Amino acid sequence: MSRRYDCADAGDRETGLREAASAIRRGELVVLPTDTLYGIGADAFSPEAVAALLDAKGRGRNMPSPVLVGSPTTLHGLVTDFSEQAWELVDAFWPGGLTLVAKHQPSLRWDLGDTRGTVAVRMPLHPVALELLNNVGPMAVSSANRTGGPSPSTCDDAFTQLGDSVSVYLDGGNADFGQASSIVDVTGKVPVLLRAGAISAEQLREVVPDLEAGS
Repeated sequence: MSRRYDCADAGDRETGLREAASAIRRGELVVLPTDTLYGIGADAFSPEAVAALLDAKGRGRNMPSPVLVGSPTTLHGLVTDFSEQAWELVDAFWPGGLTLVAKHQPSLRWDLGDTRGTVAVRMPLHPVALELLNNVGPMAVSSANRTGGPSPSTCDDAFTQLGDSVSVYLDGGNADFGQASSIVDVTGKVPVLLRAGAISAEQLREVVPDLEAGS
């Protein structure tokens, strides 16, 4: 049976964050608010938990889960060959609605799906999400909907689609943007915009003028 906590209430928020952290450490799934959409999250370093996340979404390994972090400094342990332009994007847009696709450290023992040596990573601009991430560490987090279903901008939207496949729901009210993050690939010499979203191409080009549009 899922448990739901109202993060607008200080006591409920404290309890909910504690219960969510415990659930993550047990390999269970949690729904959390972010600055873009609601996400469904799991321990990034538990292959079983990540597999459960993909299953809850009805998603195959060919669509691996992104990772959320609570601080830019976490990147040092997760990615490699991170360019100066990539760091400039981090400085300009983190925390916020920008996901970066980078090469992950080959020594990492995780299984996010068929990533081909990369990881899509983001730092969200939401106090509940950041508190949880700084408690439990990097989390595999994808939008809290069934694949092909409507984007979840409220906790109710997420529960309607995911139900009891999730142990803990953290209700943070309406998502600020209700729009998915923009995705930029920084694995090559020139950053490539893979998906336009919460941050426009024009905003990104103010920081990296040579940004290319993906095919």
